[in-house]
Amino acid sequence: MAFQAMRLDFVIPLYNEGPSLCGFHDSLLAAAASLPHELRFLYVDDGSQDDTGKILAELARADARVQPITLSRNFGHQAALSAGIAAASGDAVVMMDGDGEHPPALVPEMVRLYEAGYDVVQTQRHEAGRGLGFKRASGAAFYWLINRLGETHIAEGAADFRLLSRDAVSALRQLREYHRFYRGLVEWIGFRSVILPYTPAPRLAGRSKYSLLKMLRLAEDGLFSFSLAPLRLALVIGVLFLVILTVEIVYVLSLWARGAERSLVPGWSSLMIMLTMSSAISMILLGILGFYVGMIFEEVKRRPVYVVRPEAQGTGERSRAHIAFPDAHSGNDSGFR
Repeated sequence: MAFQAMRLDFVIPLYNEGPSLCGFHDSLLAAAASLPHELRFLYVDDGSQDDTGKILAELARADARVQPITLSRNFGHQAALSAGIAAASGDAVVMMDGDGEHPPALVPEMVRLYEAGYDVVQTQRHEAGRGLGFKRASGAAFYWLINRLGETHIAEGAADFRLLSRDAVSALRQLREYHRFYRGLVEWIGFRSVILPYTPAPRLAGRSKYSLLKMLRLAEDGLFSFSLAPLRLALVIGVLFLVILTVEIVYVLSLWARGAERSLVPGWSSLMIMLTMSSAISMILLGILGFYVGMIFEEVKRRPVYVVRPEAQGTGERSRAHIAFPDAHSGNDSGFR
């Protein structure tokens, strides 16, 4: 299926990218020149403290397709992406960083895959030959952990460089949580997707704005938003205490059965058994409380109960996704809205 008359929106968050912004925009224009589509560039200035805002204003005066979105302060990368997604109205949306590491030359291939029928074209970093630095090792550890504790599988090396169909964007807008982790959210909506590997290009200027603290916060949002395993940890520890309690009781009874109870320090067995039992009961009760907290956590995020793919409706055409939310009074599905 060919999409000849469509609009392609680019959502590009920026934070202190003034020195490289013009070069990046020129490279993006060159890469997209072969596309027979209407283009719009949504640059989100995430509270930059350099001349990023001034350069964006100049680009907007020179090119009507450039639409700057200025945030009042630095809200963070995921929040800036959210602002761009909220403003996007194209038939397809490309999310990418404006530092040059996401190669614009990959955009035509992403569009081709979209036209082949994919709602999500997700890129995956391929860094063969770059060694095992701290950032790469910590990233691998994070994806290993979240894919084993979480309920949503996220490809290792997945980047916030992707193309989304209008249906996928419509579904993402319905996810109302404050702490965003788009690599997980895009997987969670479950639309038809394809992985497109890429090799990161060198930054056009400056250094990465993702400090270690920001990386840890992003990992924290990803882990806690897509896994209730930390809340269940107390229950696991409680069960472990029960196992220890059983071993202690068997040990004490075996000494009594052999008539060797005198080898026990007076009061030791009763003290240890009571301490272990009370610890087990406390941890199990905390684990049960954790389940209830987890259920509340899932409710307050206000994610839809399910997402229906438009083609499943039998229309044969692309249309906006149908989102179902739980009825606030009955707890049942209240239909689509």
